[in-house]
Amino acid sequence: MNQAKLQKLSEAEYLAMEAQSPVRHELVGGQVYAMAGASARHNRIAGALYAKLLTAAGADCQVFISDVKLRADDFPTYYYPDVMLVCDPSDDDALVKTRPCLLAEVLSPTTEATDRREKLAAYRRLSSLREYLLLSQDEPRIEIYRRRGLAEWLVETLGAEDVLHIDCLSAEVSVSELYRGILE
Repeated sequence: MNQAKLQKLSEAEYLAMEAQSPVRHELVGGQVYAMAGASARHNRIAGALYAKLLTAAGADCQVFISDVKLRADDFPTYYYPDVMLVCDPSDDDALVKTRPCLLAEVLSPTTEATDRREKLAAYRRLSSLREYLLLSQDEPRIEIYRRRGLAEWLVETLGAEDVLHIDCLSAEVSVSELYRGILE
């Protein structure tokens, strides 16, 4: 999200602009940021997670990859998470989601600081969110923030030999399987 900075817009102006724009933008505190394209590796990691979640989700949940907006309830703020899992049937807007149970960002040099600080803080304020994943592009490593209670979050770092437990789906994904063929 550290991409080209544009003028300040209201929420209504942002949504109108975004509906017409071929380029995706995020809105943070009235400031609009144009989104840069992702690397092939970034795309493959996000795609692999999307595929695993889609298989595990069944009919009860929906999985989205990078082109569906998330509205964080503060300021207002709109992001495009790399992967988003929504299991709340009332979260039915076709363009904007507000009640994800899992969000994932693939780390890159230009977005890592934002993903770790700004997005982590905003995402943790979403009452529906149970898990936030940060996936490395350089090695099979996933950091997972899990909600425990109202305000408590635990962080765990997983490596190639570990299994990612996805609480939202009561599912498991092997970290090495998720990264298979991507880092070689």
